[in-house]
Amino acid sequence: MTQDKHKTDVEFIRALAELLEENDLNELQVKREYGDHDSLNVRVSRGAQQVVAQYAAPAAPLAAAPVAAPAPAAATPAAEADPASLPGAVTSPMVGTSYLAAEPGAAPFVTVGQQVSEGDTLMIVEAMKTMNHIPAPHSGTVKRILVSDGDAVEFGAPLMVVE
Repeated sequence: MTQDKHKTDVEFIRALAELLEENDLNELQVKREYGDHDSLNVRVSRGAQQVVAQYAAPAAPLAAAPVAAPAPAAATPAAEADPASLPGAVTSPMVGTSYLAAEPGAAPFVTVGQQVSEGDTLMIVEAMKTMNHIPAPHSGTVKRILVSDGDAVEFGAPLMVVE
């Protein structure tokens, strides 16, 4: 591994740690592809003593500087069911900011009780200044909307329930 690549990777990991802190996220996981059989897998999470990056190439794992992490938030009550485990849960494919309408003041893409068809836009998740439309994975009725306009969302976070 070249020194430049190592330096770039360390800067990338530090930027991910800052993104985690700025958006009050608990965990962030990214896979960076460099080419055939050469990639970097990074998982940054709160409460961990260090950030670990793993290369898919035969290089040794890279341990970056420790990341300061605040105490974990209180656990949710056991009586509440995990929305991600509900049938029909639509989860976020990325870390970003949720938007329920195309622009401020516009009508939302969907409302609770609305029928949607497979592929209809349910909402937008903005990531790195890119607006990513989140399509309905199947036809059904919007049962719950689990995020508010402007909320920060994590990868895999439940956004809506469509049954």
